[in-house]
Amino acid sequence: MEMSKEKQESNGNIAVIGDRQLIIGYRLLGVDNTFIVNGHDESLKTMENLFFSHKFNMIIASQFVRESLPHVFRARVEASIEPLVIFMPALQGDIHEESISTLAKRVLGISIKIG
Repeated sequence: MEMSKEKQESNGNIAVIGDRQLIIGYRLLGVDNTFIVNGHDESLKTMENLFFSHKFNMIIASQFVRESLPHVFRARVEASIEPLVIFMPALQGDIHEESISTLAKRVLGISIKIG
C-alpha cells in the first residue's frame, strides 16, 4: 500500500507553539519544531502555517494560542485528527484541565463512562 506524499512528510512529527515557558520544556524533551509566539496575530499566523503545512501529525499549543484563533478556525482545529491539536492549559493562574472522557469524546468521537 502506498501512502500519499502528505502522509509521508508528516510521519511522527510534532510541533509545539506557545509561550517561552511551554516551549523550553518541550525543547528539553527533544522536540525540535518549537515556536515561541507573542501576541494574538503572531499566534494565529503561526498556527495557520503549522496546521495547513501537512508536516505534523500533532500540534501542541498553549491556551493563549487557542484564545487567539477565530471561532470558525478554532472549531476546525479542535475537530481535526490530522493533525491532532492539543491545547495545554496555562502554567499559572486558574488551570482547567480537560478530562480524559472529554478528550476522548472530542478526539475519538466516543464516550467513556467512568465508574
